[in-house]
Amino acid sequence: MKTSSIQTVAIIPQYAIIVPCYNEEKRFPYASFLSFAQQHPDVLLCFVNDGSKDKTLPVLMGIQTECPQNICVYSLKQNSGKAEAVRQGMLYVHNHFTVSMLGFLDADLATKPEEWLQMAKYKEDYSQYGAIVGSRIQRLGANIHRDDSRSLFSSIIKKFIKVILKTPFQDTQCGAKIFQRNLVPFLFNQPFMTPWLFDVEIFLRLQKKFGKTTLQKGVLEFPLMHWTEVGDSKLKLKHTIKIPAQLLKLHYQYNIARKFKTKSGYSLFDTQNNLTAVKKAVKNAAALFF
Repeated sequence: MKTSSIQTVAIIPQYAIIVPCYNEEKRFPYASFLSFAQQHPDVLLCFVNDGSKDKTLPVLMGIQTECPQNICVYSLKQNSGKAEAVRQGMLYVHNHFTVSMLGFLDADLATKPEEWLQMAKYKEDYSQYGAIVGSRIQRLGANIHRDDSRSLFSSIIKKFIKVILKTPFQDTQCGAKIFQRNLVPFLFNQPFMTPWLFDVEIFLRLQKKFGKTTLQKGVLEFPLMHWTEVGDSKLKLKHTIKIPAQLLKLHYQYNIARKFKTKSGYSLFDTQNNLTAVKKAVKNAAALFF
């Protein structure tokens, strides 16, 4: 009597969520992430350990062991901050997996991975857009809970960001974002200038490459149904007071400095490089006469 065998076909992930983790041992939502991974084999979860000083790495290795088909861990030796952890994770996944869309999500699950996946599938219906970003708009029917004091500060910063980007963005700082595969190398190859405003810099890089109309025609905002402010935020007061200065830094670098570049490609304000260019020009001129 022949016995029938059931063969399982491995599902190749089509989407990838990069989750930066720093000292998440005590609050890491292990069960929620594991349940999502088991129910959605078409989504790769890549946890980036950002040089944690607690037992975050063993926790991440444990969840990878339980669902190795679509959970991977990428560990950085030194703490480099969220921006660098996201950047390194995006490049790692892009170079090692054949997913068509990849993005990131905060480890505290202020936005659920289920809604991230809804964003990805929604974007598939609008393939002309290169990116889709979550937007925490408070409206009827939506379950959006934000700290009032932070919301006031965020609204002020949002106005400055609109001026810099020259685009009516509703929300640039939400931790849920997704990009087409082909955009990843350009957007994430170079380190970001600021630790807390790398989201804004991503959009500035898009504008720099494709022009001012890029954000309006190439980025889709997705109004989230659920978002909850999670306590013990790593963005402290000492960081928030630096944000205006960081915004000015980005505005100068992407909107002002490039208008004053010489033919050599350097800014008129880049004293060191221009001095080198001047010396080279003098040397070449001297060679014509001697």
